[in-house]
Amino acid sequence: MHESIEFSLPATPVTSETRLQRLVRTGAATPRFLQGVYPFVGRGVFDLGPLNDALSYRVPPGRTAEVVYFRAGNLSDDLLYLTLSADGKPVRYFPVGPKADFHVPLVIVESHPAGTRIEVGLAAPRGLSGTVVVDVGIVEVAG
Repeated sequence: MHESIEFSLPATPVTSETRLQRLVRTGAATPRFLQGVYPFVGRGVFDLGPLNDALSYRVPPGRTAEVVYFRAGNLSDDLLYLTLSADGKPVRYFPVGPKADFHVPLVIVESHPAGTRIEVGLAAPRGLSGTVVVDVGIVEVAG
């Protein structure tokens, strides 16, 4: 004497969303991007400097910011590296091989307070010239 159990699936599938997806959907967060294609001339691998002024972002008052991914491509013939800096101090290093690209969804995400300046820097062998493609995803959250 076994009793049968009946069940039915909901008419609309249930999906889950991440914390950031919920924040963006509800308007509590806004996506921001640092992106573009930029030429460079290397000054030496130990001479790190900003890549371009367009690749900087200041967290506005009353907000915090989280960098959630970093994507880049190197069109030159040698290795270079890009950095993600907060208030002038590198917090992440991204080596990019010659004629290579990468996409890094950041697993460890720091929350940067209002007023923090986030920027992308570059260092490359002295005299190396080329072009990099950069796409950085930032989520600005109401503080």
